[in-house]
Parts: sequence; C-alpha cells; structure tokens
Amino acid sequence: MRTGMRQGPEIWIREPVGVPEPGPPEPAHARMAARRFSWVGTHGGAGVTTLAAVYGGHDSGRTWPGPGDPQAVLLVARTHASGLETVVPTVEMFRRGEVPYGVGLEGVVLVADAPGRLPRPLSQRIRRIESLTGVYRVPWVPEWRLGDLSGRLPREAGPLARLTGSAG
Repeated sequence: MRTGMRQGPEIWIREPVGVPEPGPPEPAHARMAARRFSWVGTHGGAGVTTLAAVYGGHDSGRTWPGPGDPQAVLLVARTHASGLETVVPTVEMFRRGEVPYGVGLEGVVLVADAPGRLPRPLSQRIRRIESLTGVYRVPWVPEWRLGDLSGRLPREAGPLARLTGSAG
C-alpha cells in the first residue's frame, strides 16, 4: 500500500465539505424518519383508525388508498377466527394484481382481539399468513379500548414502531 494517498470516502467528494455547526445532540427518535403508510382493514373493526392515530399514516378504512394517499399498504386484521379468514384472500389480491396500480403491500398487522395467548388453531392460521408476507403483531392494549391513545407504544409491537418510524 502506498503512503500519502487519500483513503476512505473522501476521494469521491469533488468539493470541500463544510463542518456542521456544533449543537445539542439530537435524540435518536427525532432522527428516525417516519414512513407514510395507508392502513387498510381486511374487515370491519380491525383497528385501522386506532393504528393510524397511534403510529401515523393514512386511515383508508376498508378501501384502497386514493391517488394522493401513501401507496404503501399495511393490511390490518384482528386475531379472531373471522378476522384471520379475511387476510389470505386479501394478500392473494396483491399476488394476482387485483389491486389499484402502484399500491404495494408492506405487510399485515394483526391486532389482538383479547388479552392472553391465542388458541392453537388461531396460531396455526397466523403461521400460514407469515408464510405469505411479513406480519406485525400488536398486543391487547386496555387503554386503547378506553380511547386513551396517549400512552407508550407497546413493547411487543417494536418491529411495527420501527417500520412506521414511531419508535421512541
């Protein structure tokens, strides 16, 4: 190796780089850029409005996002039997190209329908969904049921918070 050569990424810079003014350090959560999503329920009562309020993004209800809305979709369903039954057919619509042009599936968000562990048959259905696409789980949050959306995000939903840029 020759000495005297510049090494590192500086060799690709074509002009001087200014030194940033020193200031207070920025908190980690402030540096994270929030991604915009459209939340789409696969059935009524899935929790789309609550998730959009808590994590940010567009509440599409049960319809596809419009032209001015974020085209990245997070499908939402509850973890009860009838809620889980709606997920696979909706995911298949993406595979078959039966969704509006430009709309893309980012994953499925499964919202707990009750506190506690899921019965085995429901866990098996979720494994099937996980074999098709990314799944994000949101636990039962009693405060949300009462309309209090101001508390801390559930620790178990950390992956969803990171995806949406809501971690902090």
